[in-house]
Amino acid sequence: MSPRSLVVTGAASGIGRAVAVGAARDGWFVHVLDLDPDGAAATVDLARESGGDGRAHVLDVTDAAAVAAAVGTAADSGPPLRGLFAGAGIDVGGAAHELEPATWRRVLDVNVTGTFLVVREVLRTMVADGGGSAVLCGSPAATVGFAAGGATAYGASKGAISSMVRTLAVDYARHGVRVNAIVPGPTETPLMWANVPADEVDATRAQIEREVPLGRLARPEEIAEPVLWLLSDRSSYTTGSLVGCDGGVLAKSSISV
Repeated sequence: MSPRSLVVTGAASGIGRAVAVGAARDGWFVHVLDLDPDGAAATVDLARESGGDGRAHVLDVTDAAAVAAAVGTAADSGPPLRGLFAGAGIDVGGAAHELEPATWRRVLDVNVTGTFLVVREVLRTMVADGGGSAVLCGSPAATVGFAAGGATAYGASKGAISSMVRTLAVDYARHGVRVNAIVPGPTETPLMWANVPADEVDATRAQIEREVPLGRLARPEEIAEPVLWLLSDRSSYTTGSLVGCDGGVLAKSSISV
């Protein structure tokens, strides 16, 4: 693969980190974007240990100026910017009738507006420079309600991501830009347990393992692999797709008799 650069948001941990490290292994120069400076630096270290290289950018994806500056740096230094994985996201739970407007806005700001701001800046470079591949982060919550409940804001934000993928794929195909989304199932990441009390994590994990057809949670690296395929030229005829990597969650009916 010829030298190229990749922007990864939410890259300080979880799926974002796994994508960044896997991409570095595959020859990408990775620009690691995250709010967590220590986590971002650790991801860059892991990228280098994998045989690649990278650079950390500490920012909030809802800060348009900071996003523009980081993507501008990525575009103007090093190999051409040809890839994006927009993995930054939050999940703040709560029943809709108890959900504060500020909480609703924060989830939508990070998951939808933050994704848009990063995509917008990356698209500007890709359109000018001859194309690339952008992968957003969807969720089964865009399609079905979670049995545990309390995901109104999160589900709405991921529904917006699904729509954004389809629209961008059609709008930018003529510019040589492909846009897809990965749809991860339950995965061992900090976000997975964001709304679960610490003393309930083990019981919740056991319950999830009983409900997922494959019988377990995914490792972040298992989600990263299809993302890396979508970023690569091996998926050159794939755009506008929501690629499931969910252990069979969306294939399963809840009716057992």
